[in-house]
Amino acid sequence: METSTTTYHKPVLLHQSVAGLNINPCGTYVDVTFGAGGHSKAILQQLDEKGRLFAFDQDEDAIKNSIDNHRFTLIHANFRHIKRFLKLHEVEKVDGILADLGVSSHQIDNQERGFSTRFDCQLDMRMDKRKSFTATDILNTYEEKDLSRVFYQYGEVKNARKLAFEIVKERKNQEIASSKQFIEIIQKHIPKQRENKYLAQLYQALRIEVNRELEALQEFLLQSIDLLNTGGRLLIISYHSLEDRMVKQFMRSGNMEDKIKKDFYGNPLTPFHLITRKAIVPDENEMIENPRSRSAKLRIAEKK
Repeated sequence: METSTTTYHKPVLLHQSVAGLNINPCGTYVDVTFGAGGHSKAILQQLDEKGRLFAFDQDEDAIKNSIDNHRFTLIHANFRHIKRFLKLHEVEKVDGILADLGVSSHQIDNQERGFSTRFDCQLDMRMDKRKSFTATDILNTYEEKDLSRVFYQYGEVKNARKLAFEIVKERKNQEIASSKQFIEIIQKHIPKQRENKYLAQLYQALRIEVNRELEALQEFLLQSIDLLNTGGRLLIISYHSLEDRMVKQFMRSGNMEDKIKKDFYGNPLTPFHLITRKAIVPDENEMIENPRSRSAKLRIAEKK
């Protein structure tokens, strides 16, 4: 069954991404966040009979959108395992890798998934439903200091300690089972006139922790260096500052410490040429047509 990209998820920065890959028609490419397949379909259009495209997605709902094409292979796995799964398909090197790190519209609009503040539902937030750990588990089992860390580090909220204290106090009386209950518990700590943005930050924090998103991104980025051929392109679309900062520093230095190594003569030893010194963002028309694209940032680097 194939679901249209319009109802499932509209691909962000589509034309800029495909152009940025600088596609060799007979090359091998990877879309590590398949979703509805919008980016993958556009890449396939640029490939000839010898070209190959591999895609990854950990969400079983996305697997239903697979493309029936002999040049295409969809892998049901997290992109943190990219090297291992490509090796299983006898692929050692590729010519381009694309990652769109956003939550799909399908995931946000599906009430059962618990990604949106619009619904009163179970706080699930699993990208991979084969996993058992959910946002509800975080709220009911994490110690106060760990809850505070999640909200401060991943949600970037200043009153994280107060939130954690309130949650731990209230859950002694009753397990936190729904989004409505969670919001009622922290209501007095939500800044006035900023309710929606603030709750979005908290949901982001819980989602990142549930799915270990930054750890997965780090593992994926480090593997990309070995996977890319010389001249191969790495393209990352990110949606919040934590991801974008990691991507920017990695492309600049080739490591997670953002330390640029130098040779004996002081020349920088970095694995990438930066194709984008400044992130590419959607134009006004795209943001009007697809409001969820407004925070997107695309960065492109080429393997030396």
